[in-house]
Amino acid sequence: MKPTLLPTSIVGSMPKPTWLAQPETLWSPWNLRGEALSEGRQDALRIAVHEQTNRGIDIVSDGEQTRQHFVTTFIEHLSGVDFEKRETVRIRDRYDASVPTVVGAVSREKPVFVDDAKFLRQQTDQPIKWALPGPMTMIDTLYDGYYKSREKLAWEFAAVLNQEARDLEAAGVDIIQFDEPAFNVFFDEMKDWGIATLERAAEGLRAETAVHICYGYGITANNDWKATLGSEWRQYEESFPLLQQSTIDIVSLECHNSRVPLDLIELIRGKKVMLGAIDVANETIETPEEVADTLRRALRFVDSDKLVPSTNCGMAPFSRDVAFEKLSALSAGTSIVREELAAAKP
Repeated sequence: MKPTLLPTSIVGSMPKPTWLAQPETLWSPWNLRGEALSEGRQDALRIAVHEQTNRGIDIVSDGEQTRQHFVTTFIEHLSGVDFEKRETVRIRDRYDASVPTVVGAVSREKPVFVDDAKFLRQQTDQPIKWALPGPMTMIDTLYDGYYKSREKLAWEFAAVLNQEARDLEAAGVDIIQFDEPAFNVFFDEMKDWGIATLERAAEGLRAETAVHICYGYGITANNDWKATLGSEWRQYEESFPLLQQSTIDIVSLECHNSRVPLDLIELIRGKKVMLGAIDVANETIETPEEVADTLRRALRFVDSDKLVPSTNCGMAPFSRDVAFEKLSALSAGTSIVREELAAAKP
């Protein structure tokens, strides 16, 4: 089968149904319990697949319907972390949060997301993508009372993530994405061991691998931080040259309505680029032409066979109507550019 030109995807979360969890809220508590919760999460996953498929999304994900948070839901299934013993830490140097404590050696006793991934695989014949937290972002979401070393803990998490990623691959996942927004903040650590631990998490995989680096959900703390970054956001200048030399296949970045200079994409020439053409910091629905314009400008720096139009970040804080309409805009704008590229062929 001929590969889809400009295959569309979403980065991570979609809003959950109101009957499943409190709407438009991060770390939203579940509204169901026990067997009803298990069934409800599967029903929500079915809806997420249905909406993506009907709205023209080519690489389908679970929309994170079966987890409360993109980092902590994975961590809470690991040994060595006490969720009752909490400390307040600064998350990515932006806001304070009460987080669990590492109290012993971390390990994965059994697969965390594999059953959910198998269920996702059963819902569609299209390529599927699953997101995991990256090692550096995981350590930035905890208080370490055991290893006393961010680097050592990151290497431990990388080994655990690799176990999970291999099992996800065996379950039929085509693309495994690691979320590393911390790469836009902790540049020295990212260079010293962050890229290396990311590669350890992806070691030995035959599935395609992606790293997602963004400026965060459209919440007040992130928006306030972005307001301090000046007229150009050049954080990617730190990570992209290293990622271009890495074993990671796809680099996912924030673009639309950001102040990221598009020529920075040239720094990852040769990699696939998952380009954020949908803003998750405001509820305005992009027009197809706005999406198309973002993609056209990016195509100056990435070959068309390596461009994956996507969202800037997750859409959990949105209403479902807004998120679904943004998916439609993404696919409609991508279709415009596909047609232009086809017409330009000799």
